[in-house]
Amino acid sequence: MDKLFTHIATRISGLAGQPLAFLLALSIVIVWGVTGPLFNFSDTWQLVINTGTTIVTFLMVFLIQNSQNRDAAAMQAKLDELIRAVEQARGQFIGIEHLTDIEIERIREALEIEEIEIESGKSATTSETVARLLQRR
Repeated sequence: MDKLFTHIATRISGLAGQPLAFLLALSIVIVWGVTGPLFNFSDTWQLVINTGTTIVTFLMVFLIQNSQNRDAAAMQAKLDELIRAVEQARGQFIGIEHLTDIEIERIREALEIEEIEIESGKSATTSETVARLLQRR
């Protein structure tokens, strides 16, 4: 089921992101607008575009989220591999995407302070802070 959904989501996302898809959607809206006087701008005429756009939007949200989740997971795996491959890299950074937003923000702030201290020639006093923040319970 996962492979089938991934295949379908990838194909639809790829097609939906093409200029032709935009032109098709624009054409549908133009045809709908032009037919307004023909249908006396009736409630049914309005319902057609409202229902159609709602359904398409609803389904596209899930497809876009699926694509973003896969892209983020692949990117994270690549970054983790780079951390493993670079000798000077801190292995504790692997998996920090599972921390809370607040914990990640604290690590980011400590890293920025550490970089400023390194650039100014001071000994990096925040290295211990970063190491402590990276320790998981």
